[in-house]
Amino acid sequence: MELKSEKARRKPRADSLRNRQLLLETATQIFSAGGPQASLEAVARQAGVGIGTLYRHFPTREALFEAVYRHEVDQLTELAERLAADTEPVEALRRWLHANVRLVATKKGMIEGLQLVAHGSSELKAYSFERLTAAIAMLLERGVATGELRSDISPGDLLRTLVGIFYSQGAGEWQPTALRLVDVFVDGLRRR
Repeated sequence: MELKSEKARRKPRADSLRNRQLLLETATQIFSAGGPQASLEAVARQAGVGIGTLYRHFPTREALFEAVYRHEVDQLTELAERLAADTEPVEALRRWLHANVRLVATKKGMIEGLQLVAHGSSELKAYSFERLTAAIAMLLERGVATGELRSDISPGDLLRTLVGIFYSQGAGEWQPTALRLVDVFVDGLRRR
């Protein structure tokens, strides 16, 4: 019994952490493409690991979908922090919103799997809404403080608008249109 608790407290090995990161990055690419190649076997094969390694980290398809999505949300949060630190406020907001296109592309490629994950619990939705809203708030507040952005839109409203832009687009080449609409929207947020 003592051996089990000691093993549970140990940090993951470096190769295990690398494999997990590699699996997340590979799954992001494959799920973004969607289609029949979006299988767990394809993820393991492209990552150069065995299917057992994938299942050790992600015991179900839904667990992998959720981990990829959380990873993308975390990356967007980190990007907002970096942009807020060293980019002009309006440009920081624009660049961050453009980065969301990648998240949506990934999410569109795995939408059925995410619906299964989200159906059982609203925790994933709450996690992403909270993290993304906080990131937007940081960027908006900075722009408002410098007098470059209007103060009459909330972070939640901006996130809902962004989601609306993404999901109003049809299949095919939706990303250029979404980017153009984001640019128009950011221009409308400028204080005049």
